[in-house]
Amino acid sequence: MKRIAILGATGSVGRQALEVIEANPGRFRASLLTAGSNVTKLVELARVFRPDAVAIADESCYQALRDGMEGTGITVYAGNAGLCEAVSVPGIDLVLTALVGYCGLQPTLAAIRSGKDIALANKETLVVAGDLITREISRRHVALLPVDSEHSAIFQCLAGEEGNRLEKIYLTASGGPFRGKKSKELAAVTHEQALKHPNWSMGAKITIDSASLMNKGLEVIEAKWLFDLEARQIEVLVHPQSVVHSIAQFEDGSMKAQMGLPDMKLPIQYALAYPERVKNDFPRLDFSRFGELSFEKPDRETFRNLDLAYEALEKGGNMPCILNAANEVVVQAFLEDRIGFLQMPDIIAACMQKVDFLPQPSYEDYVLTDGETRQLALSLLAISKVVY
Repeated sequence: MKRIAILGATGSVGRQALEVIEANPGRFRASLLTAGSNVTKLVELARVFRPDAVAIADESCYQALRDGMEGTGITVYAGNAGLCEAVSVPGIDLVLTALVGYCGLQPTLAAIRSGKDIALANKETLVVAGDLITREISRRHVALLPVDSEHSAIFQCLAGEEGNRLEKIYLTASGGPFRGKKSKELAAVTHEQALKHPNWSMGAKITIDSASLMNKGLEVIEAKWLFDLEARQIEVLVHPQSVVHSIAQFEDGSMKAQMGLPDMKLPIQYALAYPERVKNDFPRLDFSRFGELSFEKPDRETFRNLDLAYEALEKGGNMPCILNAANEVVVQAFLEDRIGFLQMPDIIAACMQKVDFLPQPSYEDYVLTDGETRQLALSLLAISKVVY
């Protein structure tokens, strides 16, 4: 029985992970469930799955969570400190980090430092502090298992290839809801349009990132740390059918692709059960349904976020942290109709130019960089709002 902590249990990945756990009661058990502020859903899930503990990041929700757990014997934690404490207690075998954004860094780091294996669905952890995280992973001798479908695909392609060097990888992107559109057409798009992803069902933030290609940019940075690659070894391909999840190319020119339906439960299950493959009743891919599988280069001139991500990766230091913090601010502003779609990369680029660059940041530097960038991005929003 593998005891699983799910950070972000009420989100899309967290809920699908619980479906995997529920389908394999003799193999997995949910031992810790956490949420940001959705206390009602967390109470509901805790009463179904009966974990040892629950945690809510929003401290103002502590009493409501405690009341909801009354009579269950489930331990209740609150706040960032409580989340880090909960994830560090003995009795947890694997921590699935399914939080969205920068908030995943601190509890993931706490879990690593307490010797827990990590199933990583929070790409921002490696984007913001990849050097720090990989050093701690090596120092603590714990496993880091990718859950993002693209990185899980590469991870699966590398199985059995020990000693064979990668030449490059291809991360596939659907192209999102605005594939093929040019800047003039994107000037007036709404967040409702951006949330209509053609293939995947995801949370709002990652769906907007997909529409702007920032999600793929963040995945490029994540891939660097997961697979020890240079920027030149990571290529993005637009693949509208979302059947080929990514491709590994080896030194001899041979290529491996991992394929399947666009469903996150498969990479989640692969990470939870690794190194085993567990039988399931998920829908199977029927090739006869697809007339073709097509690939094309991304439009990096229109969707500038991808180039900004490559720029941040090549610069290194705290630049990816700046990129991520600015992006989180502008995505929220776009979701609130405070800025337009095309203003997002403008503000991100400005933050990358203005925030102090640190080539070898500490954890404290990352925290300060994140805060400084958010303040700058918010000040730039005030100016952009007038223009919009």
